Amino acid sequence: MPLNITSHKTSSNGVWQGDNPLDYAFPLLIVQITLVLIVTRSLALLLKPLRQPKVIAEILGGVLLGPSVLGRSQSYLHRIFPSWGTPTLESVASIGLLFFLFLVGLELDLHSIRRSGKRAFSIAAVGISLPFVCGIGVAVILRKTVKGADEPGFAQFIVFMGVALSITAFPVLARILAELKLLTTRVGETAMAAAAFNDVVAWILLALAVALAGNGSGSQKSPLVSVWVLLSGLAFVVLMMVAVRPVMEVVARRGENDAADEFYVCLTLAGVLVSGFMTDLIGIHSIFGAFVFGLTIPKEGNFAKKLTERIEDFVLGLLLPLYFASSGLKTDVTTIRGASAWGLLVLVIATACAGKILGTFAVAMFCMIPARESLTLGVLMNTKGLVELIVLNIGKEKKVLNDEMFAILVLMALFTTFITTPIVMAIYKPARGNSMKARRKLGDDSLGSGKEMVEKLRVLACLHGPSNIPSVINLIESTRSTKKSLIKLFMMHLVELTERSSSIIMVHRARRNGFPFFNRSHRDQWHDRIAGAFQAYTQLGRVMVRSTTTVSSLSTMHEDICHVAEEKMVTMIILPFHKQWRTEVDGDNEKYQVEENAGHEWRVVNQKVLKNAPCSVVVLVDRGYGNLPETSTPDSIVYQRVCIIFFGGPDDREALELGKKMLEHPTVKIRVVRFMEKGVLDDNNIVLNFSPDKNKEDSYSFSTAKMNRQREKELDEEAIKQFQSKLNDMVEYIEKFSEDVVEDVLIIGKSGDYDLIIVGKGRFPSNMVAGLAERKPEHAELGPIGDVLSSSEHEVLSSVLVIQQHDVTLVDDAPICKVHDELGIIIDLRWLVRLIRMKFTVV
Repeated sequence: MPLNITSHKTSSNGVWQGDNPLDYAFPLLIVQITLVLIVTRSLALLLKPLRQPKVIAEILGGVLLGPSVLGRSQSYLHRIFPSWGTPTLESVASIGLLFFLFLVGLELDLHSIRRSGKRAFSIAAVGISLPFVCGIGVAVILRKTVKGADEPGFAQFIVFMGVALSITAFPVLARILAELKLLTTRVGETAMAAAAFNDVVAWILLALAVALAGNGSGSQKSPLVSVWVLLSGLAFVVLMMVAVRPVMEVVARRGENDAADEFYVCLTLAGVLVSGFMTDLIGIHSIFGAFVFGLTIPKEGNFAKKLTERIEDFVLGLLLPLYFASSGLKTDVTTIRGASAWGLLVLVIATACAGKILGTFAVAMFCMIPARESLTLGVLMNTKGLVELIVLNIGKEKKVLNDEMFAILVLMALFTTFITTPIVMAIYKPARGNSMKARRKLGDDSLGSGKEMVEKLRVLACLHGPSNIPSVINLIESTRSTKKSLIKLFMMHLVELTERSSSIIMVHRARRNGFPFFNRSHRDQWHDRIAGAFQAYTQLGRVMVRSTTTVSSLSTMHEDICHVAEEKMVTMIILPFHKQWRTEVDGDNEKYQVEENAGHEWRVVNQKVLKNAPCSVVVLVDRGYGNLPETSTPDSIVYQRVCIIFFGGPDDREALELGKKMLEHPTVKIRVVRFMEKGVLDDNNIVLNFSPDKNKEDSYSFSTAKMNRQREKELDEEAIKQFQSKLNDMVEYIEKFSEDVVEDVLIIGKSGDYDLIIVGKGRFPSNMVAGLAERKPEHAELGPIGDVLSSSEHEVLSSVLVIQQHDVTLVDDAPICKVHDELGIIIDLRWLVRLIRMKFTVV
């Protein structure tokens, strides 16, 4: 008999009227949800150092809240999770599960599965078949050993056991690969393709198992019932793919219009519910309908992304953990009693691991994959987690699995998923680094000798999104000069890894096309211009473009960037500044700039890359660089106006090297402004010392290396002479004597005479730059001059490019204070006090 909960009202009258809120359905549900979130999030934080997926914490949280641990207290169990409140909790959790399976279907791309190749197909096929056969063998043993395991029908039991042991959790695997930075490696791509195929087959097998299970009593009214259920399920899938899919393509196309997207999003969400109801009506679980409906949504365009962003936070963050809690309430580890029961648990774990790992390893070796990668694939494919738990819950709901079998299989899923990350980290460590150290800075990229010498520039351009593309393309285009110049451009789309599933969707898009950040449904002049530029590059053979996507947490994003730079032996990394300005026009046709801030975390990424990069790095502060002038016509020549500000030092010389690459471009006008001091003092008049009291965020950092200033002067003069030898109508060199560096630099920036201003970071500064050492910075990582030009307060109109030359001798830097000799006026008293204290301590 079903539980009668009609005697329990929805809401209470409050404690002042003598009501206990926990005796009413809705207040109790609020308490249950809050408790689940607190426990699962706390466990997730504890397991984060072990790099475990969140699903581990959620399963453990459910087990802790259930009868295995806290539920052993009957007063707690009857008060917080009473039997009359279970249907409400499970109903809300089932809604979350329904929409989660819709998201899983939304992530899976059937086209990419078909294109995954024979290798991934073979690995998936064996990875399912062998564990399924092993599961049948274990099922026979369990039916004879576990009390009550022989009550359900034999066919239902072996199918559920086979599915439970053979399944691979695609969403959990994707998260683990992303955390381990293997998502875009060969191992990661193969594992994802095989897991996607495995996922589809697993849901088909689950539908078969549910159809065979019937009402869970082990007997059917007629043998034809299962056949009718299966045929109806097949007809449902065909209907969805043949009739509903074209309709959803129209919905997705119209839903990308911002004015109408609300209606089509709601229509799609209603479709999820209707699809779930239809499969439940057929006799297959409602989640199967939601999953199939997710497959019908087109993956191209923005509609799938909109759907994901609208529902995933609420579903994954709030509703889905309730499903784990309800699963934990059904899991009673105390039912596993005695040595024989624990021996069965070991048998199930060993069989599941051996079937998956050994089967995948064997077929991967047959496909000529190296042994270490083959073993890694086997461990990755052994990931269980959420999908496994869904299968087990359906099995318990259909009474195919009793309490003891359910507890054994839940612990098996928990164990196999938990061991995945540490084992993969132990056996598979992709090579980081490259023995070839050549071509690390501009000027060192010539190949050949004499007349056959060819310049080859290898550039890694990092992009946050579409808004970064025009400025990066414009910068690369300006360096393309002669027929002897070759440019190899690596475009890297940086995607932050979050708890959301949409970051994983980006990886699938990256594999389908080179530019996942292009919104193909909104083609504008920039899309056409960029496409035309790439086509022209291909025809000229001067620029080769390769693209990739990295999905990583922001705390370790710099590792991916530096690794790719090292692996591809690039000469220069282009980083977008975390702030960007675009020009808007108000009602009076007055232009003003709007600042867009990607966030401080992206600024930290840039800082870490500047610190650890194996090559030269430029930070591009974009204020509309690459935008076409309003007065330009298709036939008019648009000139780029570039200004290089030169003070001296390695970074400024690197700026000149970049300018030299722009010299021969027919539409680039360059002006070099060399700042000179009035009444030049001897170099020894300013001495830079470390300042332990200063924070790197609050003060500029300079190189701690000891360098020969006289030699630096000679190198500066030589670089200037080489540049002067190339002067023509498009190139200009002027010397500017300055008493106020900041004011004179801002005059250049505010003039609007230049599209781009190139400056060196100034880690080994001249006297003029060193004089700014105690200035309060806004963006210290750009150096004093770059910070002045990129400040939000100064209303600079030009885009700015801050360049840092790669030099192993300049890697170490630190905040400094300024100390004058006996001719100076200012003494840093705090530094002197520290020195005096140190001397007294020594005495």
